[in-house]
Amino acid sequence: MPQEIFSHVLPNGLTLLAERMPHVRSAAFNIMVPAGAITDPDDASGLATVLSDIITRGAGNLDSREQSEKLDSLGVDRSESVGGFNMHFSGVTLARNLRAALAIYADTLRRPHLPEEELEAAQSLALQDLQGLDDDPQTRVMVELTRRSYPAPLNRDRRGTPEGINALTIDRMRSQYESLFHPTGIVISVAGDIQWDALKSQIEALFGDWAGQPRAAQKIASAILGSGHVDKDLEQTQIALSYPSVPIGSDEFYNARGAVAVLSQDMSSRLFANVREKHGLCYSVYASYETFKDRASIIAYAGATPEKAQETLDRTLHELRTLKDGIEQEELDRVKVGLKAALIMRQESTSARASSLTSDWYYLGRVRPLEELQSKINGLSVKSILGYTERYPVSDVTLVTLGPKGLELKA
Repeated sequence: MPQEIFSHVLPNGLTLLAERMPHVRSAAFNIMVPAGAITDPDDASGLATVLSDIITRGAGNLDSREQSEKLDSLGVDRSESVGGFNMHFSGVTLARNLRAALAIYADTLRRPHLPEEELEAAQSLALQDLQGLDDDPQTRVMVELTRRSYPAPLNRDRRGTPEGINALTIDRMRSQYESLFHPTGIVISVAGDIQWDALKSQIEALFGDWAGQPRAAQKIASAILGSGHVDKDLEQTQIALSYPSVPIGSDEFYNARGAVAVLSQDMSSRLFANVREKHGLCYSVYASYETFKDRASIIAYAGATPEKAQETLDRTLHELRTLKDGIEQEELDRVKVGLKAALIMRQESTSARASSLTSDWYYLGRVRPLEELQSKINGLSVKSILGYTERYPVSDVTLVTLGPKGLELKA
């Protein structure tokens, strides 16, 4: 059955996307607001995270408890999250309850109470999340890698800082809301058993008279901090590194993803097989791909005992650097199967589809149809991936370690 994908941009700049999936009984939504961590003032780091919490504590004619109970009665499995550029509100429910759920979220976006009596609780939760980094060294080293490998404000952690969170006042929360929540740039995506005409009419009724202009785009610095070590008495040394790749809009994007998959798609991939299994150097090792609109990175992680940490780093870098020397057809075939399997599973989830619609629109200004994705995966070849690794070799590496002793980044 061909995909049924729809899009509509309201005169005020709000975008509605939808994919009709008539074979399911549920519907999922994803609301993206350009109010991510990069908008946090320098002295209020963590504001976006606290705002994403307190904004859901009462809106329209419902107080915090009434709003929560109403969404629960509709069976809405929901969450809020903050990224670098955007804040997301997402949920999934029975298709027949979607209309009522969207009406509540329209009030959340347009008429939140932002109650002062709820601020302390929202701050407390944010501080607990931040303190959790002390018990999660893998996440902590990744936070430090981001801080050192990207320029400000792209390098901010959405968790913020204790000083920034504690400094928040309700007046500052409300001022930030007024500054950031405007229809232009907001994307609402819905996937599931929907009727497009009815959905479009409802969104126009809920948001069509919303006015306002977004704040000017954030300026991105040019300098990065570079490699570094965080001294901490741990039984394992946490190793994280990154180097530049191509962003999602590049013609080389699928080759970059293919290269990462050869390295780290499953237990037969090179990093797991050669660093962990063959040499027994570490329990966990992997590579991943991360993108912004205009830049991207390949990231690698490993955790090893201090005695084996340097060799773990050396062998991980060896696998990254020697990928350009050759790829077996068997490896490529396995990568294609894995990428297609992931694609098929995403197609079967309304939540995944709603998220994909939003992501595609944000990064590309359009929605990629399934046929295009399948064609790009089928078009991957040993030659095309090796060509990418030659044009974009492992260079300008940022290394961050967390543990009792730093490591040497060898040439």
